[in-house]
Amino acid sequence: MSGAATSAGASKFQAFMNHPAGPKTVFFWAPLMKWCLVAAGLKDLSRPAEKLSVSQNLALAATGLIWVRYSLVITPVNYSLAAVNLFVGSTGLGQLARIYHYQKTQQDPVAKYFGPAADSAAPSTTQKAGPTASAA
Repeated sequence: MSGAATSAGASKFQAFMNHPAGPKTVFFWAPLMKWCLVAAGLKDLSRPAEKLSVSQNLALAATGLIWVRYSLVITPVNYSLAAVNLFVGSTGLGQLARIYHYQKTQQDPVAKYFGPAADSAAPSTTQKAGPTASAA
């Protein structure tokens, strides 16, 4: 690399590091960690709809959508925070729609795609046919 290209790359890196919403601030790390809420909401697609919490998903939807607006009016404007909160609100709204659909039809609209989470602790209800070993 030439000296000019190296210094241009270094100056862009320094500009990123020293940005008001860069990795030296909470404005960078908060949205990064908030993606875990989105992942948890997507993971809930594998849970049966009857086990989902209305209040939890209502809180996720409301806070996600409120914080989208807030992240666009704060200084510095934080587009990564707006994006993650849009997804948090969307996953909350999606789960609320799923709960509503289940309560109206008693059918889970995503069960055929994701299936309910397997409960390994549940006892088996199948009986094996054949002789049983009994003590004489």
